[in-house]
Amino acid sequence: MSARQFGFIGLGRMGAPMVANMLAAGIDVIAHDKAGTAQRAPAGAEIAESIAEVARQVDAIFICVPDGTASEEVVDLVTGTRECSVSTIINLSTTGIAAADAIATRLTGHGIDYIDAPVSGGRAGAVAGTITIMWSGTKPLLEALRPVLATFSKSAFFIGSKPGQGQALKLINNFLSAMAMTATSEAMIFGESKGLDMKTMLDVINVSTGQNTATSDKFPNRVVTGSFDAGFRMALMEKDVALYLTELKTAGTADRLARALAEYWREGVEAFPDGDFTEIFKLVKDRVV
Repeated sequence: MSARQFGFIGLGRMGAPMVANMLAAGIDVIAHDKAGTAQRAPAGAEIAESIAEVARQVDAIFICVPDGTASEEVVDLVTGTRECSVSTIINLSTTGIAAADAIATRLTGHGIDYIDAPVSGGRAGAVAGTITIMWSGTKPLLEALRPVLATFSKSAFFIGSKPGQGQALKLINNFLSAMAMTATSEAMIFGESKGLDMKTMLDVINVSTGQNTATSDKFPNRVVTGSFDAGFRMALMEKDVALYLTELKTAGTADRLARALAEYWREGVEAFPDGDFTEIFKLVKDRVV
């Protein structure tokens, strides 16, 4: 890439630390967030008052916003910019497959290469620069941008050439993450009902076949400690599980577990609308009669 600067749209819990890591590596970034760029932008970022201001100055724009609707709004503002200089959009958001397809179609005829590149790792990974990128789109561009991606990502995988394939893998990942968190919650509560100590259960499971990301990370670090601060909102996990269930229905593949899981997370959002996704444990515990 020959960009003097990279644009970055979305400076929330994930986007802001990604930009901070890019800046720390000496990469110029011009940033915008509709919630208030000056308040959210890391020190050293150039502040843009609008998406159009970004689009007139850079070759490549990263997007990191909550969902597909927000992503489509950003893309429409980019393509509607007069004297737009953007040739590449890399969307790090979880949009769902249908939205990724729609955005790619929207960009047809605009001379802009669209990369569907959702990420995993949560805020902790964004801060540490260790998130995983699931890249679907032009493979040579991935190789060209690896030095930039490496400033905030430990692993960038080429998933496929079609936008939407990255979304499919991200939804699979988050389905499994949500299932691990929910199933572990049920298991821990059952164990406690039999007089077992949670820490002891986790120690045993983590050197046994039941080990998963909930037992190895979320429970020891967020549930046992009572902090419930994994940095990923309950509402976002509910959205991703719902998107996954929708895609299963479209694909016609098995969805029995996904249906039960989606119900859990709908209840989780109702109980903890602003909560961390690890608080699903509280919901499961409260349901015990």
